[in-house]
Amino acid sequence: MSSSRLIGVGVGPGDPELVTVKGVNALRGADVVVVPVMAAPDGKDGGERGRAEATVLHYVPEDKVVRVVFALNERTDRARREAAWDAAGERVAELLKQHGTVAFATIGDPNVYSTFTYLAQTIGEAVPGTVIETVPGITAMQDLAARSGAVLTEGTEPLTLVPVTAGATVLKEALSGPGTVVAYKFGRQAGEVAEALRETGRLEDAVWGSALGLTEESIRAAADLDGSPLPYLSTLIAPARRDGGRGGKL
Repeated sequence: MSSSRLIGVGVGPGDPELVTVKGVNALRGADVVVVPVMAAPDGKDGGERGRAEATVLHYVPEDKVVRVVFALNERTDRARREAAWDAAGERVAELLKQHGTVAFATIGDPNVYSTFTYLAQTIGEAVPGTVIETVPGITAMQDLAARSGAVLTEGTEPLTLVPVTAGATVLKEALSGPGTVVAYKFGRQAGEVAEALRETGRLEDAVWGSALGLTEESIRAAADLDGSPLPYLSTLIAPARRDGGRGGKL
C-alpha cells in the first residue's frame, strides 16, 4: 500500500499574485510539481507553456516541475482522450512511487471543471492508499468580478455556472432563470452567447473577460460582442436583475 500524497493545487486564473499562501506552501513543500501540457496532434508534448506552469514557475524552480501531457483539447475522440488520461495517470503513478508528495497544479480551482478530477480518479485505482488532497484556488469568475466590478450574488440570489461547451441551449435556459449566470469556455461560441444574451434580455450589465491578469488581458462589456471568435478560456458574467434598490434581494 502506498503512503504517498497527491495534492491538487489551484493556482488561479493566471495572475501569480492570486495563488493562496496555502497553495504556494503546497507547491514548495512537494517533491515534484506536475503541470498539465496540451497534446500536439501526435499526442506528444507540444512544447507550449500553459498558464498553470507559468504561474508555478513564479514559486518553484524549473527543475522541480514535471510536464505531463493531457488531452486537454480532445473533445471528439473519446478513445484518444481516455488513452491520454491513462498515460498521464501512469506517469504520475511512477512519480508517486519515487517521491513522497506530488503536487498537481491546475488553473482555477481543482474541484471546478479541472483535469485534476480525472487524474485523482485514475490514481485512486492505480496506486491504492495514496492520500489525495486539494488546495482551493481563486476562480476566473471571482477574478473577473473583481476586475470588472460585477457583483456575483446578493441576498437570496442563486448563482449558476455553465460551461458553454455543453451547448448554447443550456446557457439560454440558465439566462432565462433568476440570479447571476456565469459562462465558462465560450470563446468559440461567442456569437451564440451574444444572441442568447439578447434573446433573454440579459445583455445589459453583462461583461466578459479573457487572459485575466496577463499582459494580453481583455475585459469588455458583453454588448461589444460581435460574433467574432474569442480566446477559448473566456469568461462571461451576466449579473442578476436588481431592481429593488440596496438590499432588495435580502
